[in-house]
Amino acid sequence: MTNPFRQHLLVTVVLLLCGPSAFAAGQGSDVGPDDGDVGEAQTITVTSSTEASPGAQRIPADGSTRYQFSDAQISSLPQGESTPINEVMLQAPGVVQDGFGQVHVRGDHGNLQYRINGVMIPDAVGGFGQFLDTRFADKFSILTGALPAQYGYRTAGIVDIQTRAPDSEAGGELSMTGGSRNYGETAGIVNGTIGRFSYDLTGSLMTSQLGINNPVGTLNALHDTTRQAHGFGVLSYDLTPQERLSLIFGQSMNSFQIPDNPTLTPQCCSSTLQPVPPAVALDANQVELNQFQVASLQSSLGQWNMQWSLYHRLSQQQYTPDPNLGDLFYAGVSNAVLRSSDARGIQTDAGWQMNDEHTLHATFMAQEESFLSNDQSQVYCTGISSVCAGNQLTVAGVSSTPPVTLQDNTAGVAHFWGTSLQDEWKILSPLTLNYGLRFDEDNTFVSQHQLSPRLSLVYDYSPATRMHVGYSRFFTPPSTDMVDSKTLALFTNTTNASTVLTNAPVRAERSNYYDMGLSHQLSDHMGFDVDAYYKDVQNPLDEGQFGNSLLFSAFNYQQGKIYGVEFSGNWHEDRLSANINASVSRAMAKGIESGQFNFSPAEIAYINNNWVYMDHDQRYTLSGTVGYRTDWANLSLDTIFGSGLRSGFANTQTMPDYVVFNTSATHLFKTQEFGDLEGRVTVLNLFDRTYELRSGTGIGVGAPQYGFERTFMVGVTRFF
Repeated sequence: MTNPFRQHLLVTVVLLLCGPSAFAAGQGSDVGPDDGDVGEAQTITVTSSTEASPGAQRIPADGSTRYQFSDAQISSLPQGESTPINEVMLQAPGVVQDGFGQVHVRGDHGNLQYRINGVMIPDAVGGFGQFLDTRFADKFSILTGALPAQYGYRTAGIVDIQTRAPDSEAGGELSMTGGSRNYGETAGIVNGTIGRFSYDLTGSLMTSQLGINNPVGTLNALHDTTRQAHGFGVLSYDLTPQERLSLIFGQSMNSFQIPDNPTLTPQCCSSTLQPVPPAVALDANQVELNQFQVASLQSSLGQWNMQWSLYHRLSQQQYTPDPNLGDLFYAGVSNAVLRSSDARGIQTDAGWQMNDEHTLHATFMAQEESFLSNDQSQVYCTGISSVCAGNQLTVAGVSSTPPVTLQDNTAGVAHFWGTSLQDEWKILSPLTLNYGLRFDEDNTFVSQHQLSPRLSLVYDYSPATRMHVGYSRFFTPPSTDMVDSKTLALFTNTTNASTVLTNAPVRAERSNYYDMGLSHQLSDHMGFDVDAYYKDVQNPLDEGQFGNSLLFSAFNYQQGKIYGVEFSGNWHEDRLSANINASVSRAMAKGIESGQFNFSPAEIAYINNNWVYMDHDQRYTLSGTVGYRTDWANLSLDTIFGSGLRSGFANTQTMPDYVVFNTSATHLFKTQEFGDLEGRVTVLNLFDRTYELRSGTGIGVGAPQYGFERTFMVGVTRFF
C-alpha cells in the first residue's frame, strides 16, 4: 500500500520544480513575502474592522463584540495556515472546545453563522470535518453579543470571512507538511489580476491517521484514517469603477474512519447465523460533502452602498455501519444513514448615509431548502408486530433468523425569509445609538415567526476607552439536518424500540439577550476588554448523539438561561507579542420540550423538575498566545485550558480539567534556485498530556472522546 506521506512529498517536489508557472501562467517573477511581514512576531489581538494598532477597539459602533484574526496573525499560530478555523476560534474568549471538532461560543451549542464577504452561507450538514479552509481567508472575525438587526438566523457567533481584495498584489504559495501518524498535507494559493478581471484560488489535500477523537486514552486510535480535500475560489470583474461582479465558490470532501473502542462489549444479542465481530475489527465510515456558490453584484453610488447576491449550497453526510453487523451486536441497531440538504437563496444588503448623524441599513433574504434523510436500519425483533412476525429473539437473547431491515425516510422543503431595518444615530460626538427591527419567518416542520427589536448604545469616553450596552431579541430555527423525524411505531418490539413514545416537533429558539462591555487601551503597547452577557431563553435548542451512528439530532428544552463574563488582554512590542483570554460561563436548562424519545423516563423526570447544566457547559476557559521574533526565527506558543464539560446522569458531573500547549518555530530561507522558502517545525500537545473531553455519559453524549497525543509536524512553504 502506498504511503500517503510519500504521495504528498512527490506532488510537492514536482510542483516546486515546475515553479510558479505551474500555478499562475502569465505571472511575473517570483514575489516573496515582504520582509517586514515575515520578520514581525504576530499574535492574535482584539481589533475592530482594522488591523491591530494602538487604540483599536473591539467594540464596533453597533454595540456588538468583535474578535478579528488577520492572515499574518493566523500564519503565526503553531500550525500556520493549516490551522482549522475551529481551532483558530479557540483563541477568542468565550469559545469552548468540544469533541468531534465542535466549538461553543458563549454557552451555545452550534448556532454559528458563516458569511463570506458579507454574504450568509446556509448551514452545512454537521460533521467531523471543517467546511471552510483557513487559507481562504485574508482575515476573519467572530461577532458576538447583542447583534444589530442585520444579523439573524444563527446568532451565537457570526464568523465573517473576508477574502483577498481584487487589487491585492499578485502571487501565491505552495506548501507541504508531514508529521506524526502519516500526517501529510499539500496546499496551494494563487491570485492575480488581468485587466478588470481578478482571481484568487486555494486548494489543499490532507491525509492523516488523526481523524476523529480517540475513544480511549492511547497514543494511536484504531481505525482512524481521514482524507480531506478543500478547494475555494473568488473571481471578480469590475464592470465600472463603482460596480463589481464576483463569484465565490468552494467545495470540501472529507472521509473518516470511525475509531474502534476495544473496551466495548456486545449489548444486544447474538446470532446463530453470524458470529459477533471483535470490537477492534469494526469498520464504520463517514463521508461528508459540502459545496457552495455565491454570485454578487456590489455597487457604490455616492452615499449608497448595495450588494445583491444569489447563493446555493449542497451538503451531504453519509454514515456506513460495520458491514459485519457489528453496530447491531454492540448497540442493538445498525443504521446506514444519508442526510442531504440543497439550499438556494437571495440576499440584499443596502446602506445609506443620510447625513453626518444617521446611517440607515436594510437587509432582505429568502431561502428555500430541500432536505432528505434516509435511514436504513437492521434490527432484531423482540416481540410480535407488523414487521416482526416469527422473527423474535429467543428468551436467551440469541437469534436463529436474520435481522429485519426497516426503512425510515424523511423528505421535505423548508422556507425561510427575513428582513431588517436599522439606524446608526450619532446623537453626540462620543455617543452612538443603534436601533432597529428584524422580522423572521420559518416554515419547515412547523410555521413560526417573530418580530425582534434590537437596541445598543456605544459611548466613547475617550480616544482610548469605549463602553457599550445592548439588548437583542433573537429567533433561531433548527437546522433541518439535525431534526430526527424517527417513526417510533416502526420500531415497536425491536432492539431499537424507544422506551418513550413521544416526539414533539423541534421548534425555533426564542431569546432575550443582554450585553455590556468596556474596551480600554492602556498604552501604545497594551489594551484590555471585558464583557458580560445574560441570555434568557424559551425553547433553547441543543443537540446530541443519541444513536450508534455519530450523527447529531436536535431537541428543545423548555426554558434556559446562559450568562457569563469574558476578559481579553493584549500586549505587543518590537519582538514580543502576547494575548490572554479568560471567561466564566454558565449554561442551564429545564424541561424537555421536543425529541423526548431520545431520553429515558428517568432523565425526562429529572430534567422536567430540576435545572440541569447543558452538556457543553464549561465554567472556566483560558487561552492565550505568545510570539517572539529572534534574529533567526519566529517562535510561537499557544495554550488552551478548560475546566471540563459536563458528564454523568443528567449532566450532574463534570469532566476533569485539562491544559494543552502547542508551539512552533519558523525561518525564512532565501535561495537562488527556489526563491523564498519558509520552514516550520510544530509540536502539538507539547507536554503530551492525556486528557478526556467526553466520557460517553451525559445528555446526548454517546461516545468517549480524548484529545490528541503529542504530534510533530514539519513543513515547507514556497512563496512566488
